[in-house]
Amino acid sequence: MAEEKKTDYDVIIIGAGPGGMTAALYASRANLSVLMLDRGIYGGNLNNTAEIENYTGFKSVKGPELAEKMYQGATQFGAAYAYGSVTSIEDEGEWKQVTTDMDEQFRARAIIIATGATQRHLGVPGEDKFSGRGVSYCAVCDGAFFKGKQLIVVGGGDSAVEEGMYLTQLADQVTVVVRKDHLRAQPLLQERAKKDDKLKFLFSHSITAIDGDEVKVNGVHLVNNETGEKSTMPIDGVFIYVGSVPMTEPFKSLGILDDKGWVITDAKMATKIPGIYAIGDVRETPLRQIATAVGDGAIAGQEVYHYLQSQKKTV
Repeated sequence: MAEEKKTDYDVIIIGAGPGGMTAALYASRANLSVLMLDRGIYGGNLNNTAEIENYTGFKSVKGPELAEKMYQGATQFGAAYAYGSVTSIEDEGEWKQVTTDMDEQFRARAIIIATGATQRHLGVPGEDKFSGRGVSYCAVCDGAFFKGKQLIVVGGGDSAVEEGMYLTQLADQVTVVVRKDHLRAQPLLQERAKKDDKLKFLFSHSITAIDGDEVKVNGVHLVNNETGEKSTMPIDGVFIYVGSVPMTEPFKSLGILDDKGWVITDAKMATKIPGIYAIGDVRETPLRQIATAVGDGAIAGQEVYHYLQSQKKTV
């Protein structure tokens, strides 16, 4: 007889990025039964990052390599991992019921939301039409398709500058289009970028439309945000890094989100619903980095243990 699939846990962690995996490590090490649910491969955005230079303990590490190391650590004390895109959480008091898009249902006495955020879109004509055909949100994923090409990166923060420099290793020329008259990226990144001969900046400009033929992108429409002057630029690809949108649609009915969709928590990562926590990029936080997600995960993993101890119940 086949073994019956386990559906009840002490804690279910929705999302298996750096924060979720750290929470799993702390909770399972405290002898709690833990399930990590993720709609993709564990590691999340780590798998789309070429080199990481700002995570303690590593001078430099490849994103997928760090994801694998974190996963091994997260599961060493028995935490389970399963594929599933969560569609809803029902708060039933002592138990929380989690439903996935595969019509699977799991129950837990505590939930940690670690679904993260996704790239914000420009919302201009042509963006959706040419997504995957010259419009991209991941340089590591798609950069190899643009060897020797002319590219645009949209954005002025760390991600835009980092990915722009990465793309210069492949493309012939990369232009970073910045809406404002200055960059928001860290000074160290700006210094590096200025030394890259294949990287240039177009300040105070925005893309208003993306053009292409039946196959791929071939140009963009621009507007000067100071003068209103319009122009066009022939281009082979557009990489967009203009901020993040929280992945919290399944949790709207819980009443734990702010008006922009970020999960509201206290310093202990707890939401207003007892037993439901949130960590990492899904929260309204001044910094979204691997280190901050890991810190959140450690706090939540420990707090879940204390919460369940106070309830004197474990699965």
